[in-house]
Amino acid sequence: MEQRISLITLGVADVARAKAFYEQLGWQGQEVEETVFFQAGGLALVLWSRDKLADDAGIEGPGTGAMTLAQNVRSQAEVDEVIATAVKAGATVTKPARETFYGGYAGYFADPDGHLWEIAWNPGFTLADDGSLTVPDFSAMN
Repeated sequence: MEQRISLITLGVADVARAKAFYEQLGWQGQEVEETVFFQAGGLALVLWSRDKLADDAGIEGPGTGAMTLAQNVRSQAEVDEVIATAVKAGATVTKPARETFYGGYAGYFADPDGHLWEIAWNPGFTLADDGSLTVPDFSAMN
């Protein structure tokens, strides 16, 4: 199996509400058959009904798996800006942004369906001009 994620699908209670939330964050998506697709760098974030996702996955109910989505940004100020924009769109801050143990700066918010997002500036994870992240060679840091 290749180390690659192509799509992240979030099961949501209300597709229209979830789409509006992400659009208020500045994301632009395409809705096809009650499913919303957002291009997110080299992968896609998908919003789909919790019930349809559970049915498609062959499970009863929406499932109980926990997950956190993360977006690395280019500065501490951008962490604060992204979290403030999310709050204006209806997010709930679950952990205010602050300095981290790894020398960075990060905070968390939950979208209206409770999906957690970490917004982080990490000086050890540089971003390319297109926003893509390459995991550093940690063995070279010893």
